[in-house]
Formats: sequence, structure tokens, C-alpha cells
Amino acid sequence: MITRAAKLLLLTGIGLFYTLIVFNNLTDFNSNYQFVRHVLTMDSTFPGNSGLWRALPSPAFHLAFYFSIIAWEIATGILLWWGAVRLFQSLKLPADRFNAAKRVAIMALTLSMLMWLVAFLSVGSEWFLMWQSHTWNGQEAAFRMFVVVGLVLSLLLHQDADAQP
Repeated sequence: MITRAAKLLLLTGIGLFYTLIVFNNLTDFNSNYQFVRHVLTMDSTFPGNSGLWRALPSPAFHLAFYFSIIAWEIATGILLWWGAVRLFQSLKLPADRFNAAKRVAIMALTLSMLMWLVAFLSVGSEWFLMWQSHTWNGQEAAFRMFVVVGLVLSLLLHQDADAQP
């Protein structure tokens, strides 16, 4: 039971994290919008680098990227909380039912890992060369979240078994 509770609590911790991310992005829209804008315009990368042709100077693209990130975060947050409710409801059920209840949570954590890996580490850091910026560089935070979520996903993927008499 303690292992199941640990899985549930860690999942709800990440759900809380996503709730706060979405809250901050909606209530302080401009702060993170500026991050996205600077990454996409590549205005703080190394001067004269040969990748500047990739820059997207259009505010329409900036908004589209930012809205898509917020939508991704909202979808992930909803799935995290839905997964947490399913785990809570299955906490005392037989192992096969608890394991089956993990599906939504596994989906949510995978979606989260994909956001940090694809949107931030691949597209932001490598395509838009975010790694070159001292000011607008989110790759350490993205990597940290990728690892944290990955650890929780690894724990959740561990199959639960019924207690032996």
C-alpha cells in the first residue's frame, strides 16, 4: 500500500506543478511570452551565427507557439489530475485493477516528458539555439523537469503485485 500511495502522491505533486505552470502562464502571460519571443527571434544567440535564418520574427508565430505550449500544459495537467483520481479510486483494489488504472497517468507523464524533450530541449534549445543565450535559456529547467517526470514515470511503470499471504 505504501508504494501505491507513493505513486499517487508523486503524481499529484506533478499535477500541482502543472496547475501552477498554467496559472502563472495565464495570470502573468507576458513574462513567459517574452521568453518564447526571445527564443523564437533568436535575438540573444551568438551574434552572426549561421543558424539565424531559422529565426521567427513574427509576433503571430510567437503567440501561436506560446498558446500551443499553454494548451499542451493544460492537457497534461488535466490528464495528471484525472490519472490521480483514477489511482486514488483504485488504491485498495487488486493489483491488476490498480495497474490498469495507471494508464491515464502514464499517458499524462509521457505527454509531459514529450513537452520538455520536444518543445524545449529539441525545438527551443537545438533548432532555435536557445543554448547560446545566457538570458533566455531554459534548457536546464527543461532537463530538470524531464528527469523528475521521468523518475515518476519509471516508478509508475513498475507493476504492482498483490500482497502474498
